[in-house]
Amino acid sequence: MIKAMDKENKIISVCGLKKTYGKHEVLKGVDFSIAKGQIFSLLGSNGAGKTTVVRILSTLLKFNEGIISICGYDLIKEPDKIRGCISLTGQYAAVDEMLTGRENMYLVAKLRHLKDYKERVAELLEMFELTKASNKLVKTYSGGMRRKVDLAMSLLGDPKIIFLDEPTTGLDPQSRLKLWENIKDLKNKGTTIFLTTQYLEEAERLADVVAVLDNGKIASSGTPQELKIALKSINNQEYEKDLPTLEDVFLSMVNKKENKNE
Repeated sequence: MIKAMDKENKIISVCGLKKTYGKHEVLKGVDFSIAKGQIFSLLGSNGAGKTTVVRILSTLLKFNEGIISICGYDLIKEPDKIRGCISLTGQYAAVDEMLTGRENMYLVAKLRHLKDYKERVAELLEMFELTKASNKLVKTYSGGMRRKVDLAMSLLGDPKIIFLDEPTTGLDPQSRLKLWENIKDLKNKGTTIFLTTQYLEEAERLADVVAVLDNGKIASSGTPQELKIALKSINNQEYEKDLPTLEDVFLSMVNKKENKNE
């Protein structure tokens, strides 16, 4: 359902991606493209392979088949160049509890061999409203504050693409809403964001494009509005007055496989 985009506008291109663990085929031929500056949300049930896709695209996991281009580089031939233009925030905040928030930021900056990084660290701490707490040990931080530090660290070096693997899992509603604002700010500054989430409301609020991963392939993809209109056209009587929700879309995709097996 996604409209064709110019090759020059694609920052991520995935074609025929396959991944197996022993005899278990997790990804059976995944295809999608992401344009520069988009928020792309990958949805799927637990075990569908969302994190596997993220780990492959962030060069952490080998794959069996497929052609992948990120920032114009081939994933197989030029992984080091890809690592230079991406950043990853996993499901759990990767921060050192025995360091302060600022020290965590400085450590990552040094590992990335950044010069004159202190000013940039100060900007990011301000951006994520962490300045006041920056000199306190991270072990005293709330879950939301730890996630903010983790996301702030991922922005050091100004990556072109940020992979966010279920970034708001476990956060309270207030922290989740604030993180959504931070993610929107990143998009507005031109950063491309690859988001996996268990929260359909999150995808609907943030994503320019949504893709549903089911049974090892992309079951459907498009803007949230396009997916809703498509489902309404198929089940017009059921949604006679209003458009279906993104939850309706997701469940219709996932339940197709279950209905076939009945």
